[in-house]
Amino acid sequence: MDFSNKTVIITGAGNGIGRGIAFLYAEKGANVVLADIDEKAGTQTVGMIKEQGGEALFIQTDVKLETDIERLMEVTNQTYGQIDILINNAGKGLFKSPYEVSIDEWDDVINTNLRSVFLGSREAAKYMRHNKEGGSIVNIASTRAIMSEPNSESYAATKGGIVAITHALASSFSKDRITVNAISPGWIETGDYTKLSQLDHEQHLSKRVGKPDDIARACLYLTAKENDFVTGINLVVDGGMTRKMIYEE
Repeated sequence: MDFSNKTVIITGAGNGIGRGIAFLYAEKGANVVLADIDEKAGTQTVGMIKEQGGEALFIQTDVKLETDIERLMEVTNQTYGQIDILINNAGKGLFKSPYEVSIDEWDDVINTNLRSVFLGSREAAKYMRHNKEGGSIVNIASTRAIMSEPNSESYAATKGGIVAITHALASSFSKDRITVNAISPGWIETGDYTKLSQLDHEQHLSKRVGKPDDIARACLYLTAKENDFVTGINLVVDGGMTRKMIYEE
């Protein structure tokens, strides 16, 4: 899987999973565009990628805003000549009783997590459709699309929506040779991995908690030209956690 001369846009790339995805694409030779509202984190990540010999660009972006998304695509296309891959990764959580969530809080999560996927995919596809080989879009959902804890309604709604819009977009964009897939991460530790307990790891069939690289490698698979037969799917990457039966003793 060769990503040389490919241009990849990753939203929410300044931290966490998005950052890990950015590093791996850069390592594989891609031009990496980091879109994040956090200017400091985005700029630092670009600097680290360039220190390692990669090609990267930071564009400050509020993914809720149509104008910011349009500018993101325009600047990327002007800089690198085309857009090949989009990873819709930006998102935020809200864990609060449904009795107490305000409509403004609800809308903020919906617009950040779900509306941004539609906006990003639509605007990127306008450029990808002119590529000789089309393009690829990956939307980062969550296993919380299919299972829940209390007080997670807005987050669950967005992640379920991302899974659904993924196969709808895959259908709509198929005539333009654009694949659209989702990845549903489980527990991906973005903090200090060494502080996890053995019990944390044992909750998984894989016997370990996930890392950002686990999601990054799944992105490589879904966006490699060799794998353009794969579209419209939701790939669960969770160490088997959602398939493990757990009984309280």
